[in-house]
Amino acid sequence: MSPSDVVVSVENVTKTYQQGRVAVHALRGLDLEVRAGELTALYGPSGSGKTTLLNVVGALDHPTAGRVLIEGRDLGTLSRRELSHLRRDRIGFVFQAYNLIPVLTAYENAETVMALQGVPAPARRARIGELFAEMGLEGMEDRRPDELSGGQQQRVAIARAIAAGPAVVLADEPTANVDSETAEKLLDIMEKLNSERGVTFIFSTHDPRVMERARRLVRIVDGRVDGERGNGA
Repeated sequence: MSPSDVVVSVENVTKTYQQGRVAVHALRGLDLEVRAGELTALYGPSGSGKTTLLNVVGALDHPTAGRVLIEGRDLGTLSRRELSHLRRDRIGFVFQAYNLIPVLTAYENAETVMALQGVPAPARRARIGELFAEMGLEGMEDRRPDELSGGQQQRVAIARAIAAGPAVVLADEPTANVDSETAEKLLDIMEKLNSERGVTFIFSTHDPRVMERARRLVRIVDGRVDGERGNGA
């Protein structure tokens, strides 16, 4: 693969938080590259830095030191407006708490990013219709989040994350709040999106089922990469 295939590059990144008088070192000189089309799972003990790493990669937080690049763009050199546009256009987010907007319907939640991008309504309808059909959400377009099960809400969140064609989708414990059967269905959907559409995923997880489906496993311990392996999935 050429350097242009690298979607995410994390270079010697440190993240330190201050809790009272105590400095918490969440990331300690971490290096990681993720290439287009990878299905990568970050795993490790609680407090190892997995979620912090996703937040830094997603430009939701800033590293204390080091660099993060998305498709070769150094996040540290971008203005607040440029970072906002990069998050909107090139990064999809799937949160364990779903983070759907309660007053919007499933369809309206799913089209949010494309609407912000100025995509015309007919194109949004076609794209969301295609995704909802693929994800088993047909007939649920007009339901609000409180009228959907946890698994259905997470599927809407996945549709929202990928609808605008981001370079990478960051998924923080995506199966944490659903039952086993629903978790398997969600993983089926994300694995299919990866294999058939080439969607690049980075998961943080404790879930062995997610780790079994990932094609690359990266172990994070004490804020550093502690080893990795291909999964042959």
